Amino acid sequence: MAIIKGMQDTLDAEVARFVQTPLKQPLLVNSIPKGGTHLLRNVLRMFVPIEQHHDRDFVQIPNMHQHLDAFDPNAPKLAAAHLLFSDQSLANIRFARHILLVRDPWDWVLARARFFVSDEFEQENIQHLKTPGLFSAEALMNMMIFGVHQKSPALIDIYTHNAAAWLGTGVHLVRYEDLAAAVRDIEAPGSERLIAELLEAAGIVRPDDWRERVVTGADRKKSRTARENLKLPDGLVFPDVLPDAQKALVEFHAPGLRKLLGYA
Repeated sequence: MAIIKGMQDTLDAEVARFVQTPLKQPLLVNSIPKGGTHLLRNVLRMFVPIEQHHDRDFVQIPNMHQHLDAFDPNAPKLAAAHLLFSDQSLANIRFARHILLVRDPWDWVLARARFFVSDEFEQENIQHLKTPGLFSAEALMNMMIFGVHQKSPALIDIYTHNAAAWLGTGVHLVRYEDLAAAVRDIEAPGSERLIAELLEAAGIVRPDDWRERVVTGADRKKSRTARENLKLPDGLVFPDVLPDAQKALVEFHAPGLRKLLGYA
């Protein structure tokens, strides 16, 4: 079983600084793992009373039976998930507003590779990936694309069941890169439009201090999984941009995926 460690979350104190209006409907922030979930969830937390934060864990198929209260229409909550498309998932979240976060597969390969070899991630059967000097950055990127045999799923499996299969079912799609750009330049007209659409999809009336809330929630220093907060094995360096060889492998492995998600 994978374990995510990390720094203590301190954002509740920031949430308490703002006047909050309770949610009237359950709100699900769903994404692929390493899709930028913490950023989107932390932004939305700034608009939701603390007592409505369902923060015991990320909801997934194996633990969903322990989190059914997150989707109770009589006690609405904000919940985050890496939830596979399935009959069980659809039935359980049927009363929730559903925001689906995706990430460019090219960038996701790098983000997932960094995370897998960082101190933040523990999965017993792939701990050897962290051994200094054992695998090159390129080999690790390929493992993120094609999977680690019988130990970790391939890119196409994750994107198929955690993202593509949800499209067309009433979800509000958010691209991580668009959200990240919006919080970097919060005064831009495009940023206001994106946040306005996001809050409307979440069932949240946009308050006058929305910019301050977004910037506070998006503070990367408070995110335990932000790239700069990950400690990697000595000597292992990943590029800032996916190399051409790995870009070609993504296109071979999952043709049409980037276009489907709006990246091509």
